[in-house]
Amino acid sequence: MGEFAELSRLASYSITAGILAFGLYLWRKRNEVKIWEAGITALFSAALVLLATAVIRRPVPQTGGYLNVGDTMVMFTAMVFGPAIGAFAGGVGSAVADVVLGYSGWAPVTLLVKGLEGFVVGYASRKLEGTSGMTVAAVLGGIVMVAGYFLFEYHAFGFSPAYDELQGNIVQAVTGVIIGTGLANLVKKKFPKVGEI
Repeated sequence: MGEFAELSRLASYSITAGILAFGLYLWRKRNEVKIWEAGITALFSAALVLLATAVIRRPVPQTGGYLNVGDTMVMFTAMVFGPAIGAFAGGVGSAVADVVLGYSGWAPVTLLVKGLEGFVVGYASRKLEGTSGMTVAAVLGGIVMVAGYFLFEYHAFGFSPAYDELQGNIVQAVTGVIIGTGLANLVKKKFPKVGEI
């Protein structure tokens, strides 16, 4: 538990590092993307993830964490805007939600797990075509999320608490796959010019 308290103190630093990493990415891509457009899209996507995370949540006393529907928007933004926006929205948006909702000890872990989830969904959905490709991409992202949290919880709290939260994380991932893929599919059909940044 001492490690978990230490993570709480690192929350603001980890979020700042995520923002700086995305800024560096935008700077490196400045000749390929419109920086302001990408920045605004990333901020709105992160806000969307934060809101979805905050709206419906259920505490898990065994680990001091909570289950939420933020994965729906992590997957949605990654499928619509690509791996960079997906990683930023998933990592930073979810980590900020942790801090705002009083779970700051989870923020560094969330930044990594949800950021990787967003990247994987965004990357895989670009490589795989159509609705079935987006579904496979979302399932891969869900696996990353479930495995990432399970490994951290196992290390921090032991097998039993990690196992207790496993079922909820699977439901959270499946919800993200269904809703995120459905919304992304609708947006891509209605607005075909919306795409990767």
